[in-house]
Order: sequence, then C-alpha cells, then structure tokens
Amino acid sequence: MRTDRLYIGLGKTLAVGLVLIWSLLPIVFIVLSSLKPGVEIFAVPPKFFFTPTLEHYVNLWEKWGTFFQGLFNSLVVTVGATLLAVSASAAAGYVCSRYRSRFLTGSIFFLIVVRLIPPIVVTLPLFPAVNWLRLNDTHIVLIVLYATFFVSLGTILMRTFIDQIPRELDEAAQIDGAGRLTILRLVILPLAAPGILAVAVFVVVYAWNEFLFAFIFTATRAKTAPFVISEMIGSIDGVDWGVLFAASTAQLAPVLLFVVFMHRYLVAGLTAGATKG
Repeated sequence: MRTDRLYIGLGKTLAVGLVLIWSLLPIVFIVLSSLKPGVEIFAVPPKFFFTPTLEHYVNLWEKWGTFFQGLFNSLVVTVGATLLAVSASAAAGYVCSRYRSRFLTGSIFFLIVVRLIPPIVVTLPLFPAVNWLRLNDTHIVLIVLYATFFVSLGTILMRTFIDQIPRELDEAAQIDGAGRLTILRLVILPLAAPGILAVAVFVVVYAWNEFLFAFIFTATRAKTAPFVISEMIGSIDGVDWGVLFAASTAQLAPVLLFVVFMHRYLVAGLTAGATKG
C-alpha cells in the first residue's frame, strides 16, 4: 500500500515537473535572450553561460520609445477594465445569488453562451458602431470591450462566492434599516473579497496581453504594448531579436509578478464552487 502511494506521489511530482518545464522554458529563453549579445541568441549549440548585457534594453529605449507609451496605455486600459468588470460582476453576481427567477437563470445561461463566442466574431459589427461613436483609437473603447468580455465569467464567479455568504447577514442588515446597495457595499463585498480578487486576476491577465481588439480599434494614441511588439516583428528594417526579447520581457514581467503574487486567488477562482455541498 505504501509502495503504491509512493509511486503515485512520484508520478504526480513528475507530472507537475513536466508541466513547469513546458510552461517556464519559453519564459526563461526569452528573458535570457534579452540579456545575451546578439550573436549568441541563436548560437548552435546554445550558450548557457554568457556575459549579460543591457544593450538590447538600451536599444529598445532609443529606437522604440513608442513601446513604453504602449506599456502606459496597457496600464491605463488594464486598470480601467478591471475596475469596470469587477464592479459590474459584483453587482450582477449579488442579484443572481439573492434572487431566483427564470429570467435570471436564462441570463446566466446566456452569459455562458456569450463567453464561448470567439472575440473575432464581434469585431466586424462593432467596427462601424465604434466609428460612429468616434471612439476609435481611445482608451475607453478597449476598457469597455475588455470589461464586457469578462463580465460573464466574473458574474458567475461572484455569484458562486456570494452564494457561500449566509442570507441571514442580509436579513440582519435589513432589520437595521440598510438598503440593498448598503448591504452589497458594507456586508457582501468585504466577505466576497477573495472572489473580487479572483475576477480581478482574470481581467488583468486578459487585458494586459490582449492583442486582437487593440490591433483593430487602435492606431497611434491608444495602442498597447502587444500591438507595439507586433510592429517590431513586422518592421521593414528586419527583426532585431535582442530588442524584441527585451520588449517581451518588459511586457511580461509586470503581469507575471502580479499572477505569482495573486496565485492563491487565481486558484480560488478556478475552484470556486468545487466543494459546495
């Protein structure tokens, strides 16, 4: 029996190790390549020992100043989309948790269906509408699109977390004269903080890395970091791989650190409702 458990434990450890290698190897390659001299990036055989250089980061600053403006745009859009998505998801999740009706049940099903639609499908009908509203190449169009795309998942997650909060707390607050908005703000949201953070993690990761909407609806003023990186790849002067890897590292580092710091809430979001009896 102990031998079987040992084999199972070793198997799990091996599986986790393989997944980590598969996931981290590209990241390690990009980061190390951003620090290698240009001639050593694609050397055969690969050089694992080299003298680090910041030359590519200097060239990134000098030749691609628009990338850092793109990082700022990504930050503005990500923060705005996260605040909007979390606010809408929390309110909708509270309603879906505390009220039961066929309409709300159908709404939840509709949210799931909408979430399964590929983003590219909605870009064509949206483009003339965005042009008519004169929102092209603005932060607000990306904020609204990113938040809208994740309100469905956020609502379902928030409903699951709020379902675990006893209704007696709502009733006690109502007896004390609190309205629905007051109950949501002072009672529900503090207790559902893990759910709010889980939704925020999903939105941040998506909004920071999203490319399709940024490519279609922005051009100069609001283009994000992934869009600028795509311009580096399509540069008429050819691809400077060192600079490209430096830009990828600079774009990857903030969201990677954020996910590492918030991983417990990401796991909570992925497992929400799994132990509900």
